[in-house]
Amino acid sequence: MAHEREIAEEQKFLDLALDALDHMRSEARSLRDSAAVANMRGAGDLVERDVVMGTALHRLDQLAIGDQPLFFGRIDYVENELRHVDTYHVGRLAVSDDELNPLVVDWRAPVAEAFYRATGVESLGLSRRRHVAIRGHAVSGVEDEYFADANGDLLLPDDEVRSATEEGLIEGGLALGGPGALLAALGRARTGRMGDIIATIQGEQDQIIRTPLPGVLLVQGGPGTGKTAVALHRAAYLLFTHRATLERQGVLVVGPNPLFLNYIENVLPSLGESGVTLSTISGLVTNLDVRGRDVDEVDRLKGDLRMVQFIAQALRTRQRPLREDVRIPVGRAIVVLKARYTKEIVDRARRRPGNHNQRRSAVGRELANRLASEYHERFVRDGSDEGTAQSELADLIRATPEFKATLQRIWPRLSGQELLHDLFGAPALIRAAGHNLLSEQECALLYRARPESLDDTAWTKADTALIDEARVLLGPRKRPRPVVKANDTSILDGVDLDAYQGNVRAAALREAARFAPSQSTALDEAEFVTYGHIVVDEAQDLSPMELRVLRRRDLTGSMTIVGDMGQATTASSSASWDTVLEVLQPRRAPTRVDLTVSYRTPEEVLDFAAPTLFAASPDLEPPRPVRRAGTQPIVERTSQQEFSSTLVAATRRECAAVTPGRVAVIVSAARVEELVSILRSAGLDAIDPREHESRGLSADLVVLAAEGANGLEFDAVVVVEPGEIVRRGDATGSVLTPRGLRTLYVAMTRPTRRLSIVASEPLPATLL
Repeated sequence: MAHEREIAEEQKFLDLALDALDHMRSEARSLRDSAAVANMRGAGDLVERDVVMGTALHRLDQLAIGDQPLFFGRIDYVENELRHVDTYHVGRLAVSDDELNPLVVDWRAPVAEAFYRATGVESLGLSRRRHVAIRGHAVSGVEDEYFADANGDLLLPDDEVRSATEEGLIEGGLALGGPGALLAALGRARTGRMGDIIATIQGEQDQIIRTPLPGVLLVQGGPGTGKTAVALHRAAYLLFTHRATLERQGVLVVGPNPLFLNYIENVLPSLGESGVTLSTISGLVTNLDVRGRDVDEVDRLKGDLRMVQFIAQALRTRQRPLREDVRIPVGRAIVVLKARYTKEIVDRARRRPGNHNQRRSAVGRELANRLASEYHERFVRDGSDEGTAQSELADLIRATPEFKATLQRIWPRLSGQELLHDLFGAPALIRAAGHNLLSEQECALLYRARPESLDDTAWTKADTALIDEARVLLGPRKRPRPVVKANDTSILDGVDLDAYQGNVRAAALREAARFAPSQSTALDEAEFVTYGHIVVDEAQDLSPMELRVLRRRDLTGSMTIVGDMGQATTASSSASWDTVLEVLQPRRAPTRVDLTVSYRTPEEVLDFAAPTLFAASPDLEPPRPVRRAGTQPIVERTSQQEFSSTLVAATRRECAAVTPGRVAVIVSAARVEELVSILRSAGLDAIDPREHESRGLSADLVVLAAEGANGLEFDAVVVVEPGEIVRRGDATGSVLTPRGLRTLYVAMTRPTRRLSIVASEPLPATLL
C-alpha cells in the first residue's frame, strides 16, 4: 500500500534526524564539560568560560524536546528546470547532520511559511504538503495534500489512493491546511495543560504569528479561534527572529489569573523558549499579598481612569504645611519653625520636578537651613554661642527626633501601600482626594475599616493597579544601591572591556561581581522591569487602570493584545478596543486583525450559545465553526429536591462519554464549594483547581467558577444554573445583565465535544 510505503519513508528519515539530534546534544554536552574543567589563568579566561558555558547550557535547553515529535510536516516544491525538487521537513527546531547539512527546518524559519500558508488558490510554489503524525520515535500516520501546477493540473502518483476523511468537518466554505491532522489534534482528549499547535497552524493564524515586531497588534477572536495559542506562538516566533534584541529586553506574557498561567506554562518551553516571564497584572505589582475581594461597584470604580487624578489629589493632601508653629530643641536652645515658612516651602516643593519621595530631601534641607539661619542669628552673632558653621547646624537640626517627626508630618516618606492604607481608612481623606471628582456615594464606596497593621490589610486585585499608580508618583523609598568597591574590580585590571561585544562585557562584569562583595541589589518596590515585547491575553477583562500598569512595563511600544469583547466578564472591563488603545497610547498606528474561524468549539455548541452572545453584544458575530461534534447540547431541568441527583447523573454521563478526557462543572462562584461537596458525596473525584494541594486542571473532573473560566477548554462541560450566572453584576440578584450573559457565553463555549445544562430555576430566554 502507498500509505505504508510513505510511513516507512518518513520513519527512515525520522531515524536519521534523531541520530543527528543526538549528535548535536553530544556536542553541546562536550562544550559544557570542557568549559567546566577549563583552567582559569586570568580575566580573559573567566570571560570566555562564562560565555561558552552559557551558550552550551542554552543549546542543551533548546534541544531538550522530551516526547514531543521532532518534526510534523514536509513540503515539496514544484520541480524546477533542472528536474530537481526542493524538499523540507518542518519541525519544532532546526536539525543538521554532522556535516551541517540541514535535515529539519525550524517552524519559525521563513522557508516554513509555505507549510502554513499554501492553499488551493495560492500554492506558493508547492506541489505537495505532508502532515506526519509521530508518537515517541515512531511514525504513525501520513496525510498528503497535493497542489495544482501552473497549468492547473493536479498530478498524483499513479498508485496514490486519496481518502481524505471529512468526518467531523463542515462541508464547504473553508480551506484548511491538513484537515485530517487538524481533526486528530482537536479530537485528542484534553490533558489539563495547553499544548502547542505548530503542527496544525492555519493560514490566518500563521499570518498573525509572523506579523512584524514593531507596534501594537490587536487580535479579536471568538471562542475556539486559537487566539491564546496564536499569541504564544507569536512570542516564540519573535524570540526566534529577534533573539539578540528580545533576549536582552525580555518578553512578558500576561494572563487573567494564576490558574490560566498554569494552563499555558508549558507551551513556550515546548517550543524551545524558556526565558519568557509569565504573570498576572497583580503579579507585576511586587510586595503585595492579594487576599481581599471588592464588590462589583467598588471594583468598577477602582478601575476607572478618574483614579489617576484621585491618587494624585490624595498624595497632594499628604504634602501639607503646619497649621501651628513647632518648637524644636537644638542643643541648649529652642528654635521655632513657623507655620508660614512651611507653607512657602511646601508650595515650592510641589512645583519642583521629580517624585514625592525624591523631593522630600529638598524639603528637609530647606526647613533645616531655615532653622539653622534663625539659630545663627539669635545665638551665634550675639556671642551667646561659640561660632558653628551654619551647614553644621543644619545637620545637627536634621538629626533631632523632633525635626524628623515634624518633617514626616509635612512631607512624609511613603510607600504606595501606606498611602492607600491611610486613604481608604479615613472618610475625610477620601473626600479630600475625591473633591470635584467623585460623588458622595462613590466616596462612601471606597471607605473600608483600617486595620492597625499594614500587614493585615486584605488588598484586592483592583488595589494593585492603584498602588502601582501611587508608586510612580511617590518614587522609590531610600534603599541601598549596589556598589562594587574600587579595589574589588582588580580582577579586570588590564582587560579592555570596550574591545568586547556587549554580552561578553556583561559576562566579565558578572565574574567581577562574583568576587566582589556588594550591597543589596534588590529593586525598590517602586522600581519595575520593562520588556521589549508584551503579550496580553484575555485583554477584554482588564480595567483602564490595569492597562496603565501594562503601559508602564512597555519598553519599546511592541505589544500583542488578544481577546474577545464578547467574553468581557469583569465589572471594570474596558468595554471596547477603542478604550484599550486609548489607554495604551500606541507610539505608532496599531494593527487590528480578527480571527473568524473556530477550530475548537463545535458547530452544535456555537449555534446553541449564539443567542446568548447576541443578547449581550448585538454588534458581535460569533466565529464560524469548522467541525461538528455529532452531539447536541443537553438541557436538563429539574426541581430543587432532585437537583443533586440530576447533577450527579449528568456529570457521570459526561465523564463516561469523554474518558480519558477532562470534564468541567461550571457554576457561579458562590456555589463552587457546594457543588464539590455534592459530587464528592456521590463518589465522584471532583476538585476545585484553585486549591494549592489539588492536581489543578490536570484532574479528570473540576468545578470552576464561571467568572474564572476564560481561556480554558475541556472535552465536556456541565453548566449549572445558568439563570444565576446571567444575573451576575446585578446588585439585587434578580435581573439579567449583559455582563452576566457574556459570562454564560464563556461558560458554554469551553467544551471541544459535549455540553450539558442543569437547571432547577427558570432558564434565561436565550436558552429556550
